[in-house]
Amino acid sequence: MNKLLCTIFFTTLILFSCWWAWGNSSSIKGFIKEKLEAGDFLTLEERYTPRQIMAANQAEMLQNSKYKFLEPEQYYYPYLIMEVKYSINEQNTGESSMLWSLKDGEMVTDSSSWEKTHGFEDAITANADRNDFKIINAISKHNGFIDRTTLAAELHADGDTLDNWIDGVRRKKLVLRSGNGYRLHLSNPNMNVVPTTNINSWLVKRPYKGSQRIAKKYSCSQIEKICQAAFGENFAIRSTKEVFLPVYEIKVQNPDGSLMTSHWNALNGKRIKNQF
Repeated sequence: MNKLLCTIFFTTLILFSCWWAWGNSSSIKGFIKEKLEAGDFLTLEERYTPRQIMAANQAEMLQNSKYKFLEPEQYYYPYLIMEVKYSINEQNTGESSMLWSLKDGEMVTDSSSWEKTHGFEDAITANADRNDFKIINAISKHNGFIDRTTLAAELHADGDTLDNWIDGVRRKKLVLRSGNGYRLHLSNPNMNVVPTTNINSWLVKRPYKGSQRIAKKYSCSQIEKICQAAFGENFAIRSTKEVFLPVYEIKVQNPDGSLMTSHWNALNGKRIKNQF
């Protein structure tokens, strides 16, 4: 008993000492931060500078001489690049790269336009499995709506099996009953995609020190899991690596002192209106 009390006492003392040192010693904080920021990380290479973007959009962003740009800032948003292989048909296998956001859970289909899917984040949140995606994929292939007869024929499923799959995906609020069929429970879904991203950018290394990296919302394993469920049993992930998208935050100071803040994709120079 005494040994246990001594262990608890000394453990508490050590933890308190560490807490006190962290809160009261700037040199310790600086040392730890320096070690954490050592090394570098991979990013997609910028094609535009913030100055180029500001110059190209000045007429729209600065209404007159009373408006002015403030110093821009750069942030890095987390993504996952996967090298994958998948079945195109019975005779052919495709090999490709996929770029998937670790912030919004969606796949980039083209890095030039930065077009993305819509619906996979909901599937990740709902913990969708392969049976759920049998229903989701069938609906997606039929432009967002499918009747029960067509669904059964598409999936080669008997009545009980189909009912179980439909009940499961409906409980997860991913699919709704609509008339004599089913539709995806999304506004403007975009999930009927080939597991390929058209990547038009080099990967470059950036130092950790001084870089403002945005925290991940989803883990790499969550993205891998949803891909395995969505793209079928012949889909395989060959390798993965984390990369970051450079994004500029550009602020305009209005005449009344308020600020208008916008974010811009450094790869295509376009304004990011919704999600990253």
